[in-house]
Formats: sequence, structure tokens, C-alpha cells
Amino acid sequence: MGRRWSLRTRLVVSAVALIAVVAAVIGTVTTLALRSYLYGQKDEQLTALARRAAGPPPDAALAAGPPPPEEQLRFVTGGGAPLGTVGVEVAADGTLGDGAVSTQQDTDGLGPEVTDHALSRAEKEALAGVPRDEDPHTVELPGLGAYRVAYADGGKGTFLVGVPLAEVHSTIGTLVVVEVCVTGAGLVAAGLAGGTLVGVALRPLRRVAATATRVSELPLHSGEVALHERVPDAEADPRTEVGQVGAALNRMLDHVHSALHARQESETRVRQFVADASHELRTPLASIRGYAELTRRGRGREETGPDTRHALGRIEAEATRMTGLVEDLLLLARLDAGRPLSYGSTDLSMLVVDAVSDARAAGQDHVWRLELPDEPVTVRGDGARLHQVLVNLLANARTHTPPGTTVTARVRPLGRGSSVAVEVQDDGPGIPPGLLPHVFERFARGDASRSRAAGSTGLGLAIVHAVVAAHGGSVGVESVPGRTVFSVRLPLEARDSQRAHRLTTRP
Repeated sequence: MGRRWSLRTRLVVSAVALIAVVAAVIGTVTTLALRSYLYGQKDEQLTALARRAAGPPPDAALAAGPPPPEEQLRFVTGGGAPLGTVGVEVAADGTLGDGAVSTQQDTDGLGPEVTDHALSRAEKEALAGVPRDEDPHTVELPGLGAYRVAYADGGKGTFLVGVPLAEVHSTIGTLVVVEVCVTGAGLVAAGLAGGTLVGVALRPLRRVAATATRVSELPLHSGEVALHERVPDAEADPRTEVGQVGAALNRMLDHVHSALHARQESETRVRQFVADASHELRTPLASIRGYAELTRRGRGREETGPDTRHALGRIEAEATRMTGLVEDLLLLARLDAGRPLSYGSTDLSMLVVDAVSDARAAGQDHVWRLELPDEPVTVRGDGARLHQVLVNLLANARTHTPPGTTVTARVRPLGRGSSVAVEVQDDGPGIPPGLLPHVFERFARGDASRSRAAGSTGLGLAIVHAVVAAHGGSVGVESVPGRTVFSVRLPLEARDSQRAHRLTTRP
């Protein structure tokens, strides 16, 4: 199906089509009326010519005596007869006798004059098919064209008289051509004028659409939203159709603004609660860990049994795990609240080297590789938070892949040197397709990662996404069995953009 027409196009096409139908009806009626009028004139001319050809009534003709034979068809070239008049004598048995048609030719070199010549056999055969009644009939004579013919009875005898219709057909043809040309020019003018008028009439609707477009481009999915776009009062008058659309859009935007404001207040209260709760939980968790460790290491009379030491060890481990969870929640709450980071010049290459060294020490059963550019790549960011991003990505690869998996960390400039990509790739089993779109959501964990032995809280990749977004970058993931790549893109420092461009264009 082709592209749908716009409202402006449909209105203009509809108006032009309606005008075309009206013009066609008017042209058809005008043509038929003119044809009837011209045929009526020809019939009157034919009637007068038939009377003259037949002569007076039979009684009067007997008193005057029969006319000479050479005068029988004199009406064909006589005055009042149009050029091309046809006359044929009709015998008593209905057969056609002599016939003549008037023509114009120069016989003596002094100029054209009207003469007659005999009808051909084909022309007589065409005339023989005319019904013998008192009504005029139209017949096509070979070589002569259309004729209007009728029988005439009188003192001179019976004749078949005909007048040509060429002039009538020429007039009607000229009228049709004029009507078509005028209608075509009128439709073109109507299309141009209609397009302009409809465009002016739809201008308020386009302004309403522009307002809706601006609203659709606002980042309404998260954060504090200032929804101040409204349709101007001139396009929100409920007395007009466009005004009704504008007024309805304004009411909808008011409701959306109220809903976004309520959502923002609710999110703010939740973030504040999470931040306060996380902050308050840090101290008792630290105390639990400390007392559990102190009791487990007790000496003398305070020596504990193996079961108690095991229980204290589990308390200490779970307190450590909960402390990490509380720290992650507090960090996310601070990032959501827009707390400023400690921005500075940070060498990504060194961060990757340090993070991979730590990961190699923690996961000696994996194979770790580095791919770094020849020159340092620096960004303006919070070094501690970017290091945490790398640690979380490498820990994610170590935790969710089997021993022997190769994990590669690489840094490579992108495009024309305006940004850099930090990638962590592994050849493990990959991420399940159902989980892949949700890996950066909070508490998004696969079944294997729900094990407490794995130590996962489901917040590591959410922290990665939040920290990278706070630095004006983006993070993505591609995963198929045997190849999973997490890619972090960050803007480079201005002073390193030209150098990175040289790296990307180096042969």
C-alpha cells in the first residue's frame, strides 16, 4: 500500500474532484442543449427546403402544368439551400431516381459558383434505407458525411431532401474542446488556489501538531520534568474544530503534568528514604561485623565451639554482603538525586590495567587479556566511580562464566576521536535472551546469580548504567553463545580528541 495522503492533499483533491464533476455535468448539459438547438434549426431548414422541392399541392400543380424535367432538382442549387444540399427524385414505386448534390467550384475562371453533380451509387444506397415517413432522419453518406434527410410530397412529385450536418458537428466539437480546455484550466487554478487556502486554513492545526511534537521530544521517562508546553490560546478556541483539538490537548497536558509532578514527588521520597535507610544501616552493620569477628576470635574462657564459630562466620559473611548491598543502594540513591561527582582528568588505560589486575587475583581460574592503544586515553570523570564500573563489569564476567573462560578488556577510540569505548568481552555461555533487555535494571538477576554463594545483589550493572549516564556516556551489551560484549562509551577530554582521532585513522 502506498504512502497515505495528508489531510491537505485529501481536501484539495476532493474539492478539485467535486469541481470536475460539476463542470462535467454542466458541459454535458450545455452540449446536449446546443446540439438539440442546432438540430432544430437544421430541421426547420430541411422542412422549408422540402416544401420548395415538392412545390404546391397536387391540385394547384395540375392547373399550373408539370415543370420541365431540368427544373425538378433546381432547388438543390437554388437560393436558401446550404452548400452540400442533396436532392433525389422518388418514383411511384419508391425507387430512387436521379439525384444531385450542390458543390462549389470554379467553372469559368471568374470565381467559385454553386453547381451540382450526380450522386454515386453508394450514396443512393445509403439514402434508400431512410424510412419513408414525415420525420427527419440522420444518415451517413459515404464521402459526404452526416446528413439530415426527409421525404417531401407535392405537386412536383416526391423527393428525398437532405441538408449537411458538418457545420453542426463542427460547432459542437468546438464547444467540447473549449469546455475541456476551460475545465482543465479551471481545475488547475482550483488546485493551486485550493492548496493555498487549505494550507492557510490548516495552519492552526500545524501549530497544534508542533506543540504535540515538542512535548513528544521531552525526556518524560525519568527525572524532574518541566512540562510547560501548551497550545496558544488562539488555537484553543472551543468554537472551532481546530480549537477543540487544541483545548483537548491542553487539558491532556495539564493532566500529564500533574501526574509527572506526583510521580516525581513519590520518587524523591523513595530515593530519600533509601538514602536515609542506607546511611543509617551502615553503622549497625559495621557493629554486627565487628562483634561477630571479635566473638569468633575470642580466647580463654570465651573460647567458642565449632558450631558457634561457624554461625558467627555466617553472620559476619552475611553482614559483609548486606553492607555491600547498602553501599550500592546508597550510591544509586545519590546518583538518582544528581549528587555531583568528583570530576578530573582520568587515564582510562591505567584504570583498566588496575581493574584487570584485581580481577586476575580474584579469579585465577579465568584467562584475562588486555588490549590497549599505544597512547594514554583520558576522560574527564570521577576516577573512583569509573574504576567501580570496570570492577563491576569484570566481576560480572567472572561470576557468570565457567572456569577457563577468556575475558578481554579493551580500550579503543571511536569515530573522529570525540569518544572512547571500553569493552569487556568473554567467550562464556552468554546471557539468556529473555534476560538480555533487562540486564541494566535494578535487581535483575538470572537464576544462577540468585545463589548466595555467588554473592550477587543484582545492582552491579545498574550501578554501571547510572555512573556512565552521570558521565554523559552510554552502555550497551551484545550477547550470543560464545561471545558477550559489554561496551561503555564515554566522551574524551577536549585536549585528547585530536590525538584520539590520529589513533583511529592510523593505517
